[in-house]
Amino acid sequence: MNRTPTNKADTSESNIILIGYSGHAYVVCDILLSANHTIFGYGEKSEKSNNPYLLKYIGDDSQPQVLLDYQSNPFFIAIGENSIRKKVFDNFIPKELKIINAIHQTAYIANTASLNGVGIMIGAGVIINPLASIGNGVICNTGSIIEHECIIGDFVHLAPGSVLCGNVSVGENTFIGANSVVKQGVNIGKNCLIGAGSVVIKDVPDFSIIAGNPAKSIKK
Repeated sequence: MNRTPTNKADTSESNIILIGYSGHAYVVCDILLSANHTIFGYGEKSEKSNNPYLLKYIGDDSQPQVLLDYQSNPFFIAIGENSIRKKVFDNFIPKELKIINAIHQTAYIANTASLNGVGIMIGAGVIINPLASIGNGVICNTGSIIEHECIIGDFVHLAPGSVLCGNVSVGENTFIGANSVVKQGVNIGKNCLIGAGSVVIKDVPDFSIIAGNPAKSIKK
């Protein structure tokens, strides 16, 4: 699913399909519609009773027609949970299908930053500074800041207001909670959970759960 690195939003797309349709998907809808994309509908196991964007329910992926829809339309995986989002990427979606990025028009992305993957969400007010690198399926939620030369692995979720200072690396499938701050030069492993409001001042091993100021281990 890798493609040539870019720091630009996809050009206006028509008939986008969302995979998933709940709270996180509502943010994605707003991003896509504000950028003049159009949304064809959403795929889920069952139809949602709450449909604030009045989207068409196209069915679940076990139905042949739904698979044809995926083959005929660009789509975005609008699932906030890292492990589920990764599973959809790895086990369900054929590599040749078109996965787009969802980038809010108010986001700032430096010319030398690279979006190295697809299925990336960049929310309102996000700042991505020079030489930062963003992998597949990453969520940069509202107001998050990724400073110079940070490396963000696949399927990372940066919650609203989180700040990564320069030269931070974050391993795949890690979640960094709202308003957390990660000190420059810190390496965070894969499959970690950083609690909201944490201040991370030293390296974090794989599969760690930490929180606090300064952040300390809760569970490994």
